[in-house]
Amino acid sequence: MKIYTKTGDKGQTSLIGGTRVPKYHERIEAYGTVDELNSFIGLIRDHVEADAKSREVLIEIQDRLFTLESHLAEDPNGVLTRKMPELSEDDVMLLESEIDRMNETLEPLSNFILPGGHTLVSLCHVTRTVCRRAERICIRLSTSHEVANIDIRYLNRLSDYLFVLARHFSKHTNSTETPWKPRY
Repeated sequence: MKIYTKTGDKGQTSLIGGTRVPKYHERIEAYGTVDELNSFIGLIRDHVEADAKSREVLIEIQDRLFTLESHLAEDPNGVLTRKMPELSEDDVMLLESEIDRMNETLEPLSNFILPGGHTLVSLCHVTRTVCRRAERICIRLSTSHEVANIDIRYLNRLSDYLFVLARHFSKHTNSTETPWKPRY
């Protein structure tokens, strides 16, 4: 597979199905942001050494994000040459069960916490904010193009997972969670 095709040199690219669109098209913005999210998940995974369970889940999440990207890149009026991969309720449930598993060992929150305390914790929070942006972009896209509800639900739950993952790593790195104390 050749990496450069030169077909995008004039600012256009193809959706899955063949339709050419400008590179600033809403669909490209959506799947590009999910791709950015996927790259940040990879960066988290690169920093997780001793937690095999989290590494395994992060690889699964990256796989699911490629599936979500393919949904966003699909032209519903185009000609598909192969079956598209799917997200399922089980994918959302995996995130929920991981959130519950990690939460069992964490202190309950009574305040917002300031992101930080350890590089890995901060990286989880940055990734969470990219996930929230991807979710917002997909919701905006859904006002003019079809976006599967499961895709938006997955992103929503993934941002929750990333928040709890940050807390999980905070505990495992013996980092301090700094509560936000609003000034009145």
